[in-house]
Amino acid sequence: MNLSLDNVINQKMYDIFAHLGLDTAYAVCKTSDRPDLSDFQCNGALALAKSLHKNPREIATMIADEVKKDNCFAKVSVDGPGFLNMSITNEFIAEVLQQMENGSDFGIQKVTQPQTVVLDYGGPNAAKAMHVGHLRAGVIGEAVRRIEKFIGNKVIGDVHLGDWGTPMGMILAEIINHDGDLSKTESYDINQITEFYKQANIRCKEDETAKEQARIITAKLQDGEAEYRKAWQHLRKVSIEAIKENYDALDVNFDLWWGESDAHEMSFKVVDMAKEKGLAEMDDGALIMRLEEDNKPMPPIILIKRDGGFGYQITDIATIKRRVDEFNAQEIYYFVDQRQSLHFEQVFQAVEKLGIAPNVKMKHYGFGTVNGADGKPFKTRDGGVMTLENLIKLSKDKVRESMPAPNEVDGFGEKEIEKMVNQIAVGAIKFQDLKNNTASGYVFDMEDFAKFDGKTGPYIQYAIARINSILRKAQERNLSIGKIIINLPEERDLALKISQLNTIVWRAHQEKEPSIIADYAYTLAQIFSGFYNVAPIMSEENTELATSRLTMAKLVRDVLKQMLYLLGIEAPEVMLKKA
Repeated sequence: MNLSLDNVINQKMYDIFAHLGLDTAYAVCKTSDRPDLSDFQCNGALALAKSLHKNPREIATMIADEVKKDNCFAKVSVDGPGFLNMSITNEFIAEVLQQMENGSDFGIQKVTQPQTVVLDYGGPNAAKAMHVGHLRAGVIGEAVRRIEKFIGNKVIGDVHLGDWGTPMGMILAEIINHDGDLSKTESYDINQITEFYKQANIRCKEDETAKEQARIITAKLQDGEAEYRKAWQHLRKVSIEAIKENYDALDVNFDLWWGESDAHEMSFKVVDMAKEKGLAEMDDGALIMRLEEDNKPMPPIILIKRDGGFGYQITDIATIKRRVDEFNAQEIYYFVDQRQSLHFEQVFQAVEKLGIAPNVKMKHYGFGTVNGADGKPFKTRDGGVMTLENLIKLSKDKVRESMPAPNEVDGFGEKEIEKMVNQIAVGAIKFQDLKNNTASGYVFDMEDFAKFDGKTGPYIQYAIARINSILRKAQERNLSIGKIIINLPEERDLALKISQLNTIVWRAHQEKEPSIIADYAYTLAQIFSGFYNVAPIMSEENTELATSRLTMAKLVRDVLKQMLYLLGIEAPEVMLKKA
Protein backbone atom coordinates (compact mmCIF):
# COMPACT_ATOMS: atom_id res chain seq x y z
CA MET A 1 0.00 0.00 0.00
CA ASN A 2 1.39 3.41 -0.97
CA LEU A 3 0.83 5.90 1.84
CA SER A 4 2.80 8.80 0.39
CA LEU A 5 0.86 12.03 0.85
CA ASP A 6 2.49 13.32 -2.34
CA ASN A 7 1.25 10.32 -4.31
CA VAL A 8 -2.22 10.44 -2.76
CA ILE A 9 -2.61 14.09 -3.80
CA ASN A 10 -1.19 13.39 -7.25
CA GLN A 11 -3.66 10.54 -7.74
CA LYS A 12 -6.51 12.86 -6.79
CA MET A 13 -5.30 15.42 -9.33
CA TYR A 14 -4.94 12.72 -11.98
CA ASP A 15 -8.57 11.69 -11.42
CA ILE A 16 -9.75 15.32 -11.61
CA PHE A 17 -7.85 15.97 -14.86
CA ALA A 18 -9.28 12.76 -16.34
CA HIS A 19 -12.80 13.75 -15.24
CA LEU A 20 -12.41 17.17 -16.90
CA GLY A 21 -11.00 15.65 -20.10
CA LEU A 22 -7.62 17.31 -19.59
CA ASP A 23 -4.29 15.73 -20.47
CA THR A 24 -3.34 13.81 -17.32
CA ALA A 25 0.37 14.20 -18.13
CA TYR A 26 0.06 17.67 -16.61
CA ALA A 27 -1.76 16.55 -13.45
CA VAL A 28 1.45 16.78 -11.45
CA CYS A 29 1.61 18.29 -7.98
CA LYS A 30 4.73 19.06 -6.04
CA THR A 31 5.50 20.29 -2.56
CA SER A 32 4.91 24.02 -2.63
CA ASP A 33 7.79 26.41 -3.20
CA ARG A 34 5.96 28.69 -0.76
CA PRO A 35 5.02 26.55 2.25
CA ASP A 36 3.72 29.70 3.94
CA LEU A 37 1.00 29.87 1.26
CA SER A 38 0.18 26.21 0.56
CA ASP A 39 1.24 22.59 0.95
CA PHE A 40 1.13 21.65 -2.74
CA GLN A 41 1.10 23.42 -6.07
CA CYS A 42 0.12 22.37 -9.58
CA ASN A 43 1.30 24.30 -12.63
CA GLY A 44 -0.48 22.12 -15.18
CA ALA A 45 -2.87 24.88 -16.27
CA LEU A 46 0.01 26.97 -17.65
CA ALA A 47 1.28 24.01 -19.68
CA LEU A 48 -2.21 23.26 -21.05
CA ALA A 49 -3.07 26.85 -22.02
CA LYS A 50 -1.38 26.83 -25.42
CA SER A 51 -2.85 23.53 -26.65
CA LEU A 52 -6.34 24.40 -25.36
CA HIS A 53 -6.20 28.02 -26.57
CA LYS A 54 -7.48 29.21 -23.22
CA ASN A 55 -6.32 31.58 -20.52
CA PRO A 56 -4.37 29.52 -17.93
CA ARG A 57 -6.28 31.13 -15.05
CA GLU A 58 -9.52 29.97 -16.62
CA ILE A 59 -8.21 26.39 -16.78
CA ALA A 60 -6.80 26.57 -13.24
CA THR A 61 -10.14 27.90 -11.93
CA MET A 62 -11.97 25.00 -13.58
CA ILE A 63 -9.59 22.54 -11.90
CA ALA A 64 -9.83 24.38 -8.56
CA ASP A 65 -13.63 24.12 -8.58
CA GLU A 66 -13.32 20.32 -8.76
CA VAL A 67 -10.57 20.19 -6.14
CA LYS A 68 -12.77 22.11 -3.68
CA LYS A 69 -15.31 19.30 -3.77
CA ASP A 70 -12.80 17.02 -1.98
CA ASN A 71 -12.94 17.63 1.76
CA CYS A 72 -9.30 16.65 2.26
CA PHE A 73 -8.36 20.10 0.97
CA ALA A 74 -8.58 22.94 3.49
CA LYS A 75 -7.78 25.74 1.04
CA VAL A 76 -7.59 25.99 -2.74
CA SER A 77 -6.59 29.13 -4.65
CA VAL A 78 -5.57 30.22 -8.13
CA ASP A 79 -2.67 32.66 -8.01
CA GLY A 80 -0.55 34.58 -10.47
CA PRO A 81 -0.93 33.63 -14.14
CA GLY A 82 -2.53 30.28 -13.27
CA PHE A 83 -0.76 28.56 -10.38
CA LEU A 84 -3.02 26.23 -8.42
CA ASN A 85 -2.17 26.24 -4.69
CA MET A 86 -3.66 23.72 -2.27
CA SER A 87 -3.46 23.14 1.46
CA ILE A 88 -4.44 19.87 3.12
CA THR A 89 -6.57 19.55 6.23
CA ASN A 90 -4.86 18.55 9.45
CA GLU A 91 -7.29 15.65 9.74
CA PHE A 92 -6.29 14.20 6.37
CA ILE A 93 -2.56 14.55 7.14
CA ALA A 94 -3.14 12.82 10.48
CA GLU A 95 -5.04 10.02 8.74
CA VAL A 96 -2.14 9.36 6.36
CA LEU A 97 0.35 9.35 9.26
CA GLN A 98 -1.84 6.98 11.23
CA GLN A 99 -1.82 4.54 8.34
CA MET A 100 1.96 4.90 8.04
CA GLU A 101 2.28 4.04 11.72
CA ASN A 102 -0.02 1.03 11.43
CA GLY A 103 1.30 -0.31 8.09
CA SER A 104 4.43 -2.24 7.19
CA ASP A 105 7.46 -0.32 5.90
CA PHE A 106 5.49 2.90 6.48
CA GLY A 107 3.44 2.19 3.38
CA ILE A 108 6.38 2.95 1.10
CA GLN A 109 5.72 2.01 -2.51
CA LYS A 110 7.45 -1.09 -3.86
CA VAL A 111 8.44 -1.72 -7.47
CA THR A 112 5.65 -3.32 -9.50
CA GLN A 113 8.12 -5.38 -11.54
CA PRO A 114 11.22 -6.24 -9.49
CA GLN A 115 14.45 -6.00 -11.47
CA THR A 116 17.67 -7.95 -11.06
CA VAL A 117 20.16 -5.20 -10.27
CA VAL A 118 23.90 -5.82 -10.11
CA LEU A 119 25.89 -3.20 -8.20
CA ASP A 120 29.64 -3.00 -8.73
CA TYR A 121 31.29 -1.21 -5.78
CA GLY A 122 34.32 -1.57 -3.57
CA GLY A 123 36.90 -2.43 -6.21
CA PRO A 124 39.98 -2.77 -3.98
CA ASN A 125 43.17 -4.24 -5.35
CA ALA A 126 44.48 -7.48 -3.89
CA ALA A 127 47.81 -7.46 -2.05
CA LYS A 128 47.48 -3.80 -1.04
CA ALA A 129 46.29 -2.33 2.26
CA MET A 130 42.95 -0.56 1.82
CA HIS A 131 43.16 3.21 2.20
CA VAL A 132 40.73 6.08 2.66
CA GLY A 133 40.22 6.28 -1.09
CA HIS A 134 38.32 2.97 -0.88
CA LEU A 135 35.83 4.39 1.62
CA ARG A 136 33.40 6.03 -0.79
CA ALA A 137 32.91 3.11 -3.17
CA GLY A 138 32.06 0.81 -0.27
CA VAL A 139 29.71 3.02 1.73
CA ILE A 140 27.90 4.51 -1.28
CA GLY A 141 27.46 1.10 -2.90
CA GLU A 142 26.22 -0.44 0.36
CA ALA A 143 23.65 2.34 0.84
CA VAL A 144 22.36 1.95 -2.71
CA ARG A 145 22.21 -1.83 -2.22
CA ARG A 146 19.98 -1.36 0.81
CA ILE A 147 17.76 1.22 -0.89
CA GLU A 148 17.26 -1.02 -3.93
CA LYS A 149 16.38 -4.02 -1.76
CA PHE A 150 14.01 -1.92 0.32
CA ILE A 151 11.91 -0.90 -2.67
CA GLY A 152 11.72 -4.52 -3.83
CA ASN A 153 14.44 -5.14 -6.39
CA LYS A 154 16.62 -8.26 -6.39
CA VAL A 155 20.09 -6.90 -5.73
CA ILE A 156 23.50 -8.51 -6.27
CA GLY A 157 26.49 -6.64 -4.85
CA ASP A 158 29.89 -7.43 -6.36
CA VAL A 159 33.19 -6.24 -4.85
CA HIS A 160 35.04 -6.64 -8.20
CA LEU A 161 38.59 -7.18 -6.92
CA GLY A 162 41.67 -6.14 -8.82
CA ASP A 163 43.45 -9.48 -8.53
CA TRP A 164 44.75 -10.46 -11.95
CA GLY A 165 46.83 -7.76 -13.55
CA THR A 166 50.47 -6.78 -13.66
CA PRO A 167 50.63 -5.85 -9.91
CA MET A 168 50.29 -9.54 -9.05
CA GLY A 169 53.19 -10.38 -11.36
CA MET A 170 55.19 -7.57 -9.78
CA ILE A 171 54.68 -8.99 -6.28
CA LEU A 172 55.60 -12.52 -7.34
CA ALA A 173 58.71 -11.20 -9.07
CA GLU A 174 59.68 -9.27 -5.93
CA ILE A 175 59.24 -12.36 -3.75
CA ILE A 176 61.49 -14.32 -6.11
CA ASN A 177 64.02 -11.48 -6.04
CA HIS A 178 63.91 -11.54 -2.21
CA ASP A 179 63.79 -15.32 -1.58
CA GLY A 180 65.15 -16.88 -4.74
CA ASP A 181 61.87 -18.70 -5.39
CA LEU A 182 58.20 -18.76 -4.32
CA SER A 183 58.48 -21.48 -1.67
CA LYS A 184 57.91 -19.10 1.27
CA THR A 185 54.96 -17.26 -0.28
CA GLU A 186 52.32 -19.01 1.80
CA SER A 187 53.98 -17.83 5.02
CA TYR A 188 53.48 -14.13 4.23
CA ASP A 189 50.67 -12.05 5.71
CA ILE A 190 48.98 -8.98 4.21
CA ASN A 191 51.47 -6.52 5.72
CA GLN A 192 54.44 -8.37 4.28
CA ILE A 193 52.71 -8.75 0.92
CA THR A 194 51.96 -5.01 0.89
CA GLU A 195 55.64 -4.27 1.52
CA PHE A 196 56.63 -6.54 -1.37
CA TYR A 197 54.27 -4.57 -3.60
CA LYS A 198 55.76 -1.23 -2.50
CA GLN A 199 59.27 -2.47 -3.21
CA ALA A 200 58.21 -3.95 -6.54
CA ASN A 201 56.56 -0.70 -7.57
CA ILE A 202 59.76 1.24 -6.92
CA ARG A 203 61.92 -1.38 -8.65
CA CYS A 204 59.75 -1.54 -11.78
CA LYS A 205 59.76 2.25 -12.15
CA GLU A 206 63.55 2.33 -12.03
CA ASP A 207 64.48 -0.92 -13.78
CA GLU A 208 63.14 -1.96 -17.19
CA THR A 209 64.47 -5.49 -16.65
CA ALA A 210 62.42 -5.83 -13.46
CA LYS A 211 59.39 -4.49 -15.28
CA GLU A 212 59.85 -7.06 -18.05
CA GLN A 213 60.27 -9.85 -15.52
CA ALA A 214 56.98 -8.86 -13.85
CA ARG A 215 55.27 -8.85 -17.24
CA ILE A 216 56.56 -12.34 -18.07
CA ILE A 217 55.44 -13.73 -14.71
CA THR A 218 52.01 -12.14 -15.13
CA ALA A 219 51.66 -13.88 -18.49
CA LYS A 220 52.71 -17.22 -16.99
CA LEU A 221 50.26 -16.75 -14.11
CA GLN A 222 47.39 -16.01 -16.50
CA ASP A 223 48.39 -18.96 -18.68
CA GLY A 224 47.88 -21.21 -15.64
CA GLU A 225 51.47 -22.19 -14.81
CA ALA A 226 51.13 -24.18 -11.56
CA GLU A 227 53.93 -22.57 -9.50
CA TYR A 228 52.68 -19.05 -10.09
CA ARG A 229 49.01 -19.96 -9.80
CA LYS A 230 49.56 -21.59 -6.37
CA ALA A 231 51.47 -18.56 -5.03
CA TRP A 232 48.84 -16.20 -6.48
CA GLN A 233 46.03 -18.12 -4.78
CA HIS A 234 47.66 -17.43 -1.42
CA LEU A 235 48.09 -13.74 -2.23
CA ARG A 236 44.43 -13.55 -3.20
CA LYS A 237 43.20 -15.48 -0.13
CA VAL A 238 45.16 -13.32 2.35
CA SER A 239 44.09 -10.16 0.55
CA ILE A 240 40.40 -11.06 0.65
CA GLU A 241 40.62 -11.84 4.36
CA ALA A 242 42.13 -8.39 5.02
CA ILE A 243 39.61 -6.68 2.74
CA LYS A 244 36.71 -8.44 4.43
CA GLU A 245 37.99 -7.34 7.82
CA ASN A 246 37.90 -3.70 6.71
CA TYR A 247 34.49 -3.97 5.11
CA ASP A 248 33.08 -5.89 8.08
CA ALA A 249 34.20 -3.03 10.33
CA LEU A 250 32.19 -0.66 8.13
CA ASP A 251 29.24 -3.07 7.76
CA VAL A 252 29.68 -3.09 3.98
CA ASN A 253 28.45 -6.33 2.42
CA PHE A 254 28.81 -8.16 -0.88
CA ASP A 255 27.01 -11.09 -2.46
CA LEU A 256 29.87 -11.82 -4.85
CA TRP A 257 33.61 -11.71 -4.31
CA TRP A 258 34.45 -11.85 -7.99
CA GLY A 259 37.75 -10.53 -9.17
CA GLU A 260 39.24 -9.72 -12.55
CA SER A 261 40.53 -13.30 -12.60
CA ASP A 262 36.96 -14.61 -12.68
CA ALA A 263 36.46 -12.95 -16.05
CA HIS A 264 39.59 -14.40 -17.66
CA GLU A 265 37.97 -17.33 -19.47
CA MET A 266 35.05 -15.18 -20.64
CA SER A 267 37.54 -12.67 -22.05
CA PHE A 268 38.52 -15.16 -24.76
CA LYS A 269 34.86 -15.39 -25.81
CA VAL A 270 34.57 -11.59 -25.95
CA VAL A 271 37.55 -11.41 -28.30
CA ASP A 272 36.06 -14.18 -30.46
CA MET A 273 32.75 -12.26 -30.63
CA ALA A 274 34.57 -9.13 -31.80
CA LYS A 275 36.30 -11.14 -34.52
CA GLU A 276 33.09 -12.86 -35.64
CA LYS A 277 31.26 -9.54 -35.93
CA GLY A 278 34.11 -8.02 -37.92
CA LEU A 279 34.83 -5.48 -35.20
CA ALA A 280 38.42 -6.55 -34.48
CA GLU A 281 41.42 -5.25 -36.42
CA MET A 282 45.19 -5.26 -36.02
CA ASP A 283 46.88 -1.96 -35.21
CA ASP A 284 50.61 -1.65 -34.45
CA GLY A 285 50.81 -5.24 -33.23
CA ALA A 286 47.69 -5.07 -31.05
CA LEU A 287 44.17 -6.33 -31.74
CA ILE A 288 41.77 -3.43 -31.28
CA MET A 289 38.10 -2.54 -31.60
CA ARG A 290 37.32 0.97 -32.79
CA LEU A 291 34.51 2.97 -31.16
CA GLU A 292 32.24 5.73 -32.43
CA GLU A 293 33.51 9.28 -32.01
CA ASP A 294 30.51 11.60 -31.81
CA ASN A 295 31.54 14.82 -30.13
CA LYS A 296 34.95 13.87 -28.77
CA PRO A 297 37.83 11.50 -29.53
CA MET A 298 37.14 7.99 -28.25
CA PRO A 299 40.19 5.75 -27.87
CA PRO A 300 39.69 2.23 -29.25
CA ILE A 301 39.31 -0.82 -27.04
CA ILE A 302 42.52 -2.83 -26.94
CA LEU A 303 41.34 -6.42 -27.12
CA ILE A 304 44.78 -8.03 -27.05
CA LYS A 305 47.96 -6.08 -26.33
CA ARG A 306 51.14 -6.47 -28.32
CA ASP A 307 52.53 -8.71 -25.55
CA GLY A 308 49.58 -11.08 -25.92
CA GLY A 309 47.72 -10.06 -22.74
CA PHE A 310 44.14 -8.79 -22.64
CA GLY A 311 43.49 -5.06 -22.70
CA TYR A 312 42.30 -3.11 -19.64
CA GLN A 313 38.64 -2.86 -20.68
CA ILE A 314 38.19 -6.54 -21.55
CA THR A 315 37.76 -7.61 -17.94
CA ASP A 316 34.76 -5.31 -17.43
CA ILE A 317 33.21 -6.29 -20.76
CA ALA A 318 33.60 -10.00 -19.96
CA THR A 319 32.22 -9.46 -16.44
CA ILE A 320 29.11 -7.79 -17.88
CA LYS A 321 28.58 -10.81 -20.12
CA ARG A 322 28.83 -13.14 -17.09
CA ARG A 323 26.37 -11.02 -15.12
CA VAL A 324 23.85 -11.13 -17.95
CA ASP A 325 24.38 -14.81 -18.77
CA GLU A 326 24.41 -16.14 -15.18
CA PHE A 327 22.06 -13.77 -13.34
CA ASN A 328 19.95 -12.33 -16.13
CA ALA A 329 20.97 -8.88 -14.90
CA GLN A 330 18.56 -6.19 -16.07
CA GLU A 331 20.41 -3.24 -14.56
CA ILE A 332 24.14 -2.87 -13.83
CA TYR A 333 25.46 0.14 -11.95
CA TYR A 334 29.05 1.05 -11.07
CA PHE A 335 30.14 3.12 -8.08
CA VAL A 336 33.68 3.94 -9.03
CA ASP A 337 35.88 7.06 -8.89
CA GLN A 338 34.67 9.61 -11.46
CA ARG A 339 38.16 9.68 -13.00
CA GLN A 340 37.22 6.32 -14.58
CA SER A 341 34.40 7.88 -16.62
CA LEU A 342 36.14 7.48 -19.99
CA HIS A 343 36.85 3.83 -19.24
CA PHE A 344 33.16 3.14 -18.66
CA GLU A 345 32.12 5.09 -21.74
CA GLN A 346 34.39 2.78 -23.74
CA VAL A 347 33.12 -0.35 -21.98
CA PHE A 348 29.43 0.51 -22.42
CA GLN A 349 29.84 1.38 -26.09
CA ALA A 350 31.80 -1.82 -26.74
CA VAL A 351 29.13 -3.89 -24.95
CA GLU A 352 26.47 -2.30 -27.14
CA LYS A 353 28.40 -2.92 -30.37
CA LEU A 354 29.01 -6.55 -29.38
CA GLY A 355 25.34 -7.07 -28.45
CA ILE A 356 26.37 -8.55 -25.08
CA ALA A 357 23.68 -6.95 -22.91
CA PRO A 358 20.60 -6.04 -24.97
CA ASN A 359 18.05 -3.91 -23.06
CA VAL A 360 20.24 -3.87 -19.95
CA LYS A 361 20.54 -0.49 -18.22
CA MET A 362 24.14 0.37 -17.39
CA LYS A 363 25.51 3.49 -15.75
CA HIS A 364 28.64 4.65 -14.00
CA TYR A 365 28.01 6.78 -10.90
CA GLY A 366 31.35 8.48 -10.42
CA PHE A 367 32.23 9.93 -7.04
CA GLY A 368 34.63 12.62 -5.87
CA THR A 369 37.59 12.16 -3.54
CA VAL A 370 37.83 12.22 0.26
CA ASN A 371 40.01 15.25 1.03
CA GLY A 372 41.87 16.69 3.97
CA ALA A 373 41.56 20.27 5.21
CA ASP A 374 43.99 21.36 2.46
CA GLY A 375 41.52 20.18 -0.19
CA LYS A 376 43.84 17.37 -1.29
CA PRO A 377 43.24 13.61 -0.85
CA PHE A 378 43.15 12.75 2.86
CA LYS A 379 46.49 11.62 4.28
CA THR A 380 48.19 10.84 7.59
CA ARG A 381 50.10 13.49 9.53
CA ASP A 382 53.38 12.26 8.07
CA GLY A 383 52.03 12.68 4.55
CA GLY A 384 51.36 9.00 3.81
CA VAL A 385 48.09 7.67 2.50
CA MET A 386 45.63 7.12 5.35
CA THR A 387 44.71 3.44 5.56
CA LEU A 388 41.08 2.55 6.09
CA GLU A 389 42.04 0.62 9.23
CA ASN A 390 43.72 3.70 10.70
CA LEU A 391 40.81 5.95 9.78
CA ILE A 392 38.40 3.67 11.65
CA LYS A 393 40.78 3.50 14.64
CA LEU A 394 41.21 7.30 14.76
CA SER A 395 37.45 7.72 14.53
CA LYS A 396 36.87 5.34 17.43
CA ASP A 397 39.52 7.12 19.50
CA LYS A 398 37.80 10.44 18.79
CA VAL A 399 34.39 9.11 19.85
CA ARG A 400 35.83 7.39 22.91
CA GLU A 401 36.99 10.81 24.17
CA SER A 402 33.34 11.83 24.65
CA MET A 403 32.24 8.55 26.26
CA PRO A 404 32.15 7.77 30.00
CA ALA A 405 34.64 5.18 31.22
CA PRO A 406 33.49 1.54 31.46
CA ASN A 407 31.30 0.93 34.56
CA GLU A 408 31.05 4.67 35.22
CA VAL A 409 27.37 4.30 34.26
CA ASP A 410 25.40 1.39 35.67
CA GLY A 411 24.95 -1.40 33.14
CA PHE A 412 27.66 -0.13 30.79
CA GLY A 413 30.85 -2.09 31.13
CA GLU A 414 33.69 -2.25 28.63
CA LYS A 415 31.74 -4.42 26.18
CA GLU A 416 28.72 -2.10 26.11
CA ILE A 417 30.83 1.07 25.84
CA GLU A 418 32.93 -0.35 23.00
CA LYS A 419 29.82 -1.42 21.11
CA MET A 420 28.46 2.12 21.41
CA VAL A 421 31.82 3.62 20.40
CA ASN A 422 31.85 1.41 17.31
CA GLN A 423 28.26 2.28 16.34
CA ILE A 424 28.86 6.02 16.74
CA ALA A 425 32.31 6.07 15.08
CA VAL A 426 31.29 4.03 12.05
CA GLY A 427 28.01 5.95 11.81
CA ALA A 428 29.94 9.21 11.92
CA ILE A 429 32.35 8.10 9.17
CA LYS A 430 29.57 6.91 6.89
CA PHE A 431 27.28 9.89 7.45
CA GLN A 432 30.17 12.31 6.89
CA ASP A 433 30.53 10.68 3.47
CA LEU A 434 26.91 10.04 2.54
CA LYS A 435 25.59 13.49 3.42
CA ASN A 436 27.54 14.78 0.42
CA ASN A 437 26.38 14.47 -3.15
CA THR A 438 28.00 11.38 -4.65
CA ALA A 439 29.64 13.28 -7.52
CA SER A 440 31.27 15.83 -5.20
CA GLY A 441 34.45 15.42 -3.25
CA TYR A 442 34.42 16.50 0.38
CA VAL A 443 36.66 17.40 3.28
CA PHE A 444 36.87 14.79 6.03
CA ASP A 445 37.06 16.87 9.21
CA MET A 446 38.36 14.84 12.15
CA GLU A 447 37.24 17.58 14.56
CA ASP A 448 33.63 17.90 13.46
CA PHE A 449 32.50 14.58 12.00
CA ALA A 450 31.62 12.96 15.36
CA LYS A 451 29.94 15.92 17.07
CA PHE A 452 26.55 15.42 18.64
CA ASP A 453 25.21 18.57 16.99
CA GLY A 454 25.17 19.80 13.42
CA LYS A 455 24.67 17.66 10.33
CA THR A 456 26.40 14.54 11.64
CA GLY A 457 25.58 10.89 12.16
CA PRO A 458 25.77 11.16 15.97
CA TYR A 459 23.21 14.00 15.91
CA ILE A 460 20.64 11.71 14.30
CA GLN A 461 21.64 8.76 16.49
CA TYR A 462 21.18 11.00 19.52
CA ALA A 463 17.70 12.05 18.31
CA ILE A 464 16.74 8.36 18.15
CA ALA A 465 18.18 7.67 21.60
CA ARG A 466 16.30 10.69 22.97
CA ILE A 467 12.98 9.37 21.64
CA ASN A 468 13.81 5.92 23.02
CA SER A 469 14.14 7.57 26.43
CA ILE A 470 10.75 9.26 26.00
CA LEU A 471 9.12 5.96 25.06
CA ARG A 472 10.65 4.20 28.08
CA LYS A 473 9.37 6.88 30.45
CA ALA A 474 5.92 6.71 28.82
CA GLN A 475 5.84 2.95 29.33
CA GLU A 476 6.77 3.36 33.00
CA ARG A 477 3.79 5.71 33.39
CA ASN A 478 1.46 3.45 31.42
CA LEU A 479 1.10 6.06 28.65
CA SER A 480 0.54 4.34 25.30
CA ILE A 481 0.39 5.57 21.74
CA GLY A 482 -2.94 6.83 20.47
CA LYS A 483 -4.76 8.45 17.58
CA ILE A 484 -2.78 11.22 15.87
CA ILE A 485 -4.22 14.72 16.34
CA ILE A 486 -2.63 17.77 14.73
CA ASN A 487 -3.19 21.11 16.46
CA LEU A 488 0.03 23.09 16.70
CA PRO A 489 1.96 24.46 13.68
CA GLU A 490 5.00 22.48 14.85
CA GLU A 491 2.94 19.28 14.83
CA ARG A 492 1.80 20.07 11.31
CA ASP A 493 5.35 20.78 10.11
CA LEU A 494 6.55 17.49 11.57
CA ALA A 495 3.62 15.55 10.10
CA LEU A 496 4.21 16.99 6.61
CA LYS A 497 7.91 16.12 6.78
CA ILE A 498 7.13 12.53 7.83
CA SER A 499 4.60 12.25 5.00
CA GLN A 500 7.36 12.97 2.44
CA LEU A 501 9.06 9.66 3.25
CA ASN A 502 7.93 7.71 0.18
CA THR A 503 8.95 10.52 -2.17
CA ILE A 504 12.39 10.75 -0.51
CA VAL A 505 13.10 7.02 -0.73
CA TRP A 506 12.02 6.88 -4.36
CA ARG A 507 14.12 9.89 -5.30
CA ALA A 508 17.13 8.23 -3.68
CA HIS A 509 16.37 5.04 -5.63
CA GLN A 510 15.86 6.78 -8.98
CA GLU A 511 18.93 8.99 -8.66
CA LYS A 512 21.06 6.37 -6.84
CA GLU A 513 21.85 9.18 -4.42
CA PRO A 514 22.08 8.32 -0.68
CA SER A 515 22.61 12.00 0.24
CA ILE A 516 18.86 12.50 -0.31
CA ILE A 517 18.21 10.06 2.54
CA ALA A 518 20.89 11.67 4.74
CA ASP A 519 19.50 15.17 4.20
CA TYR A 520 15.95 14.02 4.95
CA ALA A 521 17.00 12.24 8.16
CA TYR A 522 18.86 15.31 9.41
CA THR A 523 15.98 17.68 8.61
CA LEU A 524 13.43 15.34 10.21
CA ALA A 525 15.53 15.16 13.39
CA GLN A 526 15.76 18.97 13.44
CA ILE A 527 12.02 19.43 12.97
CA PHE A 528 11.32 16.88 15.69
CA SER A 529 13.51 18.87 18.08
CA GLY A 530 11.46 21.99 17.35
CA PHE A 531 8.24 20.01 17.82
CA TYR A 532 9.33 18.53 21.15
CA ASN A 533 10.31 21.94 22.52
CA VAL A 534 6.72 23.26 22.17
CA ALA A 535 4.64 20.07 22.30
CA PRO A 536 5.25 18.32 25.65
CA ILE A 537 4.38 14.68 26.03
CA MET A 538 4.98 13.57 29.61
CA SER A 539 3.77 16.86 31.13
CA GLU A 540 0.76 17.25 28.81
CA GLU A 541 -2.44 17.09 30.90
CA ASN A 542 -4.69 16.28 27.92
CA THR A 543 -4.30 12.51 27.51
CA GLU A 544 -5.45 12.53 23.86
CA LEU A 545 -2.78 15.10 22.95
CA ALA A 546 -0.12 13.26 24.98
CA THR A 547 -0.83 9.90 23.31
CA SER A 548 -0.99 11.56 19.88
CA ARG A 549 2.40 13.19 20.35
CA LEU A 550 3.82 9.95 21.67
CA THR A 551 2.66 8.24 18.46
CA MET A 552 4.32 10.92 16.35
CA ALA A 553 7.52 10.62 18.38
CA LYS A 554 7.55 6.85 17.91
CA LEU A 555 6.92 7.25 14.18
CA VAL A 556 9.82 9.70 13.89
CA ARG A 557 12.05 7.28 15.81
CA ASP A 558 11.11 4.39 13.54
CA VAL A 559 11.57 6.45 10.36
CA LEU A 560 14.97 7.75 11.50
CA LYS A 561 16.13 4.22 12.34
CA GLN A 562 15.00 3.05 8.90
CA MET A 563 16.78 5.94 7.18
CA LEU A 564 20.01 5.22 9.04
CA TYR A 565 19.67 1.53 8.18
CA LEU A 566 19.39 2.44 4.49
CA LEU A 567 22.64 4.38 4.91
CA GLY A 568 24.25 1.35 6.55
CA ILE A 569 24.32 2.94 10.01
CA GLU A 570 23.24 1.38 13.32
CA ALA A 571 21.34 3.39 15.91
CA PRO A 572 22.36 2.74 19.55
CA GLU A 573 19.47 2.25 21.96
CA VAL A 574 21.00 4.87 24.25
CA MET A 575 23.71 7.52 23.80
CA LEU A 576 26.02 8.34 26.69
CA LYS A 577 28.23 11.38 27.10
CA LYS A 578 31.13 11.98 29.44
CA ALA A 579 30.00 13.95 32.49
